Amino acid sequence: MDKKRFIIASVFLLFCIAIGYLLYLVFFAKKAPDTGVDTGVIDTTTGQFPTADEGELDEDRIIIDTTDLPTAGVVPGRIPSQVTPQVERVVEQPISGTNFDTSGRANFYDKTDGKFYRLLPDGSVKALSDDVFYNVDKVTWSPVKTESIIEYPDGSNIYYNFETKEQVTLPKHWEDFSFSNLGDKIAAKSIGIAEENRWLITAEPQGKNIKLVEPMGNNASKVTVDWSPNNQIIATSLTGEALGSDRQEVLFVGQNGENFQSIIVEGRGIISEWSPQGKKLLYSVYSARNNFNPELWIVNADVDSIGTGRKYLSVNTWADKCTFSNDRFVYCGVPTDLELGSGFAPELARYTPDKLIKIDTQTGIKTEIRMDENHTIEEIFVGEYGETIYFTDKNQTGLFSTKL
Repeated sequence: MDKKRFIIASVFLLFCIAIGYLLYLVFFAKKAPDTGVDTGVIDTTTGQFPTADEGELDEDRIIIDTTDLPTAGVVPGRIPSQVTPQVERVVEQPISGTNFDTSGRANFYDKTDGKFYRLLPDGSVKALSDDVFYNVDKVTWSPVKTESIIEYPDGSNIYYNFETKEQVTLPKHWEDFSFSNLGDKIAAKSIGIAEENRWLITAEPQGKNIKLVEPMGNNASKVTVDWSPNNQIIATSLTGEALGSDRQEVLFVGQNGENFQSIIVEGRGIISEWSPQGKKLLYSVYSARNNFNPELWIVNADVDSIGTGRKYLSVNTWADKCTFSNDRFVYCGVPTDLELGSGFAPELARYTPDKLIKIDTQTGIKTEIRMDENHTIEEIFVGEYGETIYFTDKNQTGLFSTKL
């Protein structure tokens, strides 16, 4: 009897233990997540966003323009394809003296017939005058009036007003002309035979009311006449202190003997362009540190901030292959490849195709404006309303355009 009770009690105890274990498995045991793949590897990492020091924005990268977001008229879910802007030759014949005035109108000299023309919005051209000017060497345009200083290979110079037909002969020993922003004055070099008679001057465009600004002596080749758009500076000069083989001091010359702050440039062979308001100076230099190839820089040049905010733009091209659309954005022809020494020998890049690059001078970001043809840009301009780029090509005649 006692043996039977013992067996029953043992079975009951085992049954309770089994039931308790099953309850534990069902309600309390932790389950491993089902990944669906048996990798045989234990992953010890945890998911998280990159920390603040992971990933670096390279502001000097070149960003290719992508298409805009779909407009209201685009079928949802469809993205417009990216189209490379087509380059058009808007003027066929050989030209020179190309200029876009403050209204975005293009004026140029036709080498074939010796006349001056204006490019009209519909793509046609209109003669500015019936007068013929043979074998013109250089043209300096007024920024606001249809008038210019025309230079010839023999050194002869004339002032010509295309609206009034007024023509005035200027002294042969004047050279390197630049108009003021209002078009009421010009600056130039007066190169006399004797060194003491070599001056930086200002005058009315017709040659009246001459003012001797600064003596140049034997340093005329170091002076660049370039009237700033804010009317404060008429020239720059490389007659500052000697700073070594790869640095130069650039002086700014005003109309009245002002003692402006100078700037230091990290290289030689400076070529410069004023921003539209005259607050900044874009310039290129070359040096040994970059295989004597041109480097593009920008610096503040308003008289109250000259020399501040100097920035290397990480672009290898010359400043005269660039144009401002406003004080912030610049468009440049940038060679796809440069040989050693191209900075002091630009002809090495004469047949090298250029990329058309938009540069944000504040952030340093570059955007390529793709073209469907290869071109070596000589001069470049932003057209009316800032919607079109115009340029001349070193190896092809005419004037070209591409939409932005």
